[in-house]
Amino acid sequence: MRRAFGVELVPQFKTRLSRLAACSASVLALMASTQPAALANQAEAAPERLDMIIVTATRREENVQDVAASVTTAPKPTLDAIMEAGGDILQLASRAPSLYAESSNGRVAPRFYIRGLGNTDFDLAASQPVSILMDGVVQENVILKSFPLFDIAQVEVARGPQGTLFGRNTTAGLVRFDSVRPSQEFDGYVSVSAGSLGTTNAEGAIGGALIEDVLSARVSVLRQHRDDWIDNGFSGVRDALGGFDEQAARVQLLYTPTDRFDALLNVHARDYEGTSAVFRANILTTGSNDLNENFDRDTVFFDSPANNPQAYEGLGASLTMNGYFDGLTLTSITGYEYADGFSLGDIDGGNLSGPGVIPFPSETQDALDDLKQITQEFRLASDTDSATSWQVGAYYFDSEFEVTTSSPIGFPPTTTVRHENQLWAVFGQLSHQLTDDLRLSAGLRYTSDEKDLSVPLAAFPVDPVSVSDEEVSWDLSAFYDLNDDFAFFGRVARGFRGPTIQARDVAFFSPPSTAQSETSTSYEAGFKSEFSDGRARVNATAFYYEVSDLQLSAVGGVGNLVQLVNADQGVGYGFEVDSEFLVGENLLLTAGFSWNETELQDSDLEVGPCGSGQCTPTDPDADGDGFVEVDGNPFPQAPDYILSLTARYDIPSQWGGDWFVYTDWFWQGRTNLFIYESEEFYSDGNFEGGLRLGYAGNANGRDWEAALFVRNITDEENLSGGIDFNNNTGFVNEPRIWGVSLRTSLN
Repeated sequence: MRRAFGVELVPQFKTRLSRLAACSASVLALMASTQPAALANQAEAAPERLDMIIVTATRREENVQDVAASVTTAPKPTLDAIMEAGGDILQLASRAPSLYAESSNGRVAPRFYIRGLGNTDFDLAASQPVSILMDGVVQENVILKSFPLFDIAQVEVARGPQGTLFGRNTTAGLVRFDSVRPSQEFDGYVSVSAGSLGTTNAEGAIGGALIEDVLSARVSVLRQHRDDWIDNGFSGVRDALGGFDEQAARVQLLYTPTDRFDALLNVHARDYEGTSAVFRANILTTGSNDLNENFDRDTVFFDSPANNPQAYEGLGASLTMNGYFDGLTLTSITGYEYADGFSLGDIDGGNLSGPGVIPFPSETQDALDDLKQITQEFRLASDTDSATSWQVGAYYFDSEFEVTTSSPIGFPPTTTVRHENQLWAVFGQLSHQLTDDLRLSAGLRYTSDEKDLSVPLAAFPVDPVSVSDEEVSWDLSAFYDLNDDFAFFGRVARGFRGPTIQARDVAFFSPPSTAQSETSTSYEAGFKSEFSDGRARVNATAFYYEVSDLQLSAVGGVGNLVQLVNADQGVGYGFEVDSEFLVGENLLLTAGFSWNETELQDSDLEVGPCGSGQCTPTDPDADGDGFVEVDGNPFPQAPDYILSLTARYDIPSQWGGDWFVYTDWFWQGRTNLFIYESEEFYSDGNFEGGLRLGYAGNANGRDWEAALFVRNITDEENLSGGIDFNNNTGFVNEPRIWGVSLRTSLN
């Protein structure tokens, strides 16, 4: 039988951000000197219908109601509410149907899941089946995926395989972030907030014309801070950890010399320093998943004086160029990303005196050294005015980096591994309006993916490892307009994720492990509808998918190792609903729901569970060798349902503005944390809510808003993840944060 066993650990480093800040200041000053102080802006009348949502799931701008795929957008008010409380990209978890995210590395290295399909591997070289695109550029490495969110125009979630048109590794789907682009109109905003635990959030942007009709710019900045607020009861140090400082900036220049050409330069950087994930020893009692008396949100008992530090810096740039010809558009997107940093974790979550029984100490640091990623895409697309439209293109990806694993306590010995990845692809898509009501589309992509591993430093000789594969991805879809307000769609798609190398075991005297390519075939059908004169929108999709050679990371267990394995097959099915309702003149409601069932199908796959007597595995150990069978288990970190709700109610005031109440909530169903099942390592019924109370008005032509806010209003203590190799260690969600915020436009 095939076996795998492992343990969960963490990664990190430190940084600064001055070059882009200086550039930001100079561009800011130039624009301020060339723009009017303010533009008149009258308060808008109450809307008569819901806003149209434009998405780019097909690499073209389309009304979401006309796209033959399950696509949704994260509510902009929720995104703003998350950020004003010092939130990060992980706060998007459960904010859209079938979308989940988690991390055992604090605010860096997020792991995304769509329809239950993701990867729990915490390694800095981990491959993920969910792609993250920021301003058109794939962010492949897990550190790049954590770039902070600010001045965002829209967040799109495209569910199901998206590899035909988008970058790479999209067997599950993609999350796309688009920044607000420069324009010839002067605009901008400033948003500041202050809250409990010393939380502050300041962000802003300013943009407009530098040369009329030729050159425009936009500068965006972010500064987030939280004080250390968790005491270390072992060392006696108060406020020893839990805080962070995040700085980021983005400068964009849009060059439009003629109506035949435009070019957008995007330069962005971040500088982050804070606390990694806070592991807490034995907060789960054997036989139960309830947090026990060892859990104290405000206190840990680390024997390490380092207190889980982490730091990362990043710098990137992209150049998007469009040439417009008669009926054709030629697009080039060039991207470059750099990142460097480290993370140190007290993995056992305590000390040899407790809490609970801790057999031996464990403290590990992972450092990402000089990550460089280069991407290039070319795309030629026809216009959409004729019955037939098409687009073809080519894509190239190249990355290299080193990961160094070490420990202040001497074990594991310092080890450095080097990863390289080259990928290229060609693709095309064709759409045809067969009748006035029926549109058919087909896409095809050929991908060649190669990964190489070398080991510059290790305690024993390790031969280089190379894996590669070539695969064809495709999709077919149909969209049928029943009438102006109701449409049906269906889609069949095949996705591909290339082979993977996992080398973290080298630090623990074991050879690297590999996983062969993963392919998925997805079937979905649904409807899109608007009714009540455009004041209500309900979209729903039912889906079924099969994943062959499902890549899994066996993490945890007494072996203290991390191994890649392939399950013969994984199956997922369910449905998702997005809805939005404008009730009366002043109440806007949104509701999203997804139900996902997932199942591993491999009668030969066994993994090592937690230590004997530590937890209570519920999977069978047929041959009594300590390895349990996982056939029939759900995918790890795959919630079986997600429910999200938002509501905003406006009350017009006599001063011309509006008092408002905004609230957002999510509920998350049963979620198994590991490949094996146990009585301890799962969550069920996690939920969180937020509330904003404020006033929005207009003064001197500028929109402004003042609000009181609370995040995690009921101060829920939700189990988010666990580490199971030498005690029942877990980590939890963010605490309640309350505060005040002020936002004003600059137009």
